[in-house]
Amino acid sequence: MSLNCGIIGLTNTGKTTIFNCISDTKAEASDYAFSATKSNIGQVVVPDPRLQEIDKLIRSLRVIPAIIEIVDLPGLAKGASHGEGVGNKFLADIQQVDAIIHVLRCFDNPALPHIEGSVDPVRDLEIVDFELQIRDLDLIERKILRVEKLVKVGDKDARKVLDVLHIFKNHLENFGNARHAPVEKEDYKHVQELQLLTAKPVIYVCNVDEASALTGNSYSDAVVHAMQGQEAEVLVIAGKLEADIAELEDADDRLAFLSDAGLSEPGVNKMIRAAYKMLQLQSFFTAGPKEVRAWTIKIGATAPQAAGVIHSDLERGFIRAEVMKYTDFVALKSEQAVKEAGKLKVEGKNYIVEDGDILHIRFNV
Repeated sequence: MSLNCGIIGLTNTGKTTIFNCISDTKAEASDYAFSATKSNIGQVVVPDPRLQEIDKLIRSLRVIPAIIEIVDLPGLAKGASHGEGVGNKFLADIQQVDAIIHVLRCFDNPALPHIEGSVDPVRDLEIVDFELQIRDLDLIERKILRVEKLVKVGDKDARKVLDVLHIFKNHLENFGNARHAPVEKEDYKHVQELQLLTAKPVIYVCNVDEASALTGNSYSDAVVHAMQGQEAEVLVIAGKLEADIAELEDADDRLAFLSDAGLSEPGVNKMIRAAYKMLQLQSFFTAGPKEVRAWTIKIGATAPQAAGVIHSDLERGFIRAEVMKYTDFVALKSEQAVKEAGKLKVEGKNYIVEDGDILHIRFNV
């Protein structure tokens, strides 16, 4: 899948440190504002313990997880919509991502001055939202001018579009994000080509100090309170701690480090899974002696579409899919046992693949 997430935030929030914890590409983290002038792109493994459970029964030659693309965007500053810092480039890059991970600074560090002079994540969130809203408002106003011309020449659909655009305009002018605009879901099609920044789904990541890794702190609590009623996911991650853990090569050392911090797994794993879900993605599996592999599809994909993710020939020549549920396979221990229990299903072209399905595609080309 080509879908991706962009990591955004004010400069010096620690977002590049978090990016380096999860990505196969290591970016330079700096204590200086505007030190980054370009986006960093990395491939990120989606943590899924189900793969290992399947492999315990299959014993294949290799295990291949699903991956998503994460983009670490340059730090933002107040005035970005007017070109401050790397403003216009930053905002243009956000338009190219499908969802946003917004990192908020929730830690004190006198050696790392905050660009606004003090630590206040709710204020920082509002600064970033405002800059994105200004950009969106400009895009909406430009389209209004184009649609007004269509209304004047009698385009019968243009009046409806214009009414929807004005709802978005009024909402943005009142410091609202486009994702919360009071329009019907189908009305978003009228602004889809604009790639509105504040219409993109978002996760908020509170980057806290090591002592607050487990429970958060007053800064992260303020973010949670501010997001009440918005159906926004807020995660707490100790970026510096996670970076130290990621540097350890030995798996036992990493587990010991996590245990000392009171964590059962790296917080960034939760962030990756949340991003995967936010992009409306899910995994199905193929399993055999050569490999156990997770494949990424959009939620709601049909069996032929899932087959096409493996190879276009499988979609073109799709005949049927033999489907085992992950829970049945690990409970019964083998494909043969699943068959004997009557739980292996043969599905056709209209089957909607579910998360965790183990598929064997039959095809002919």
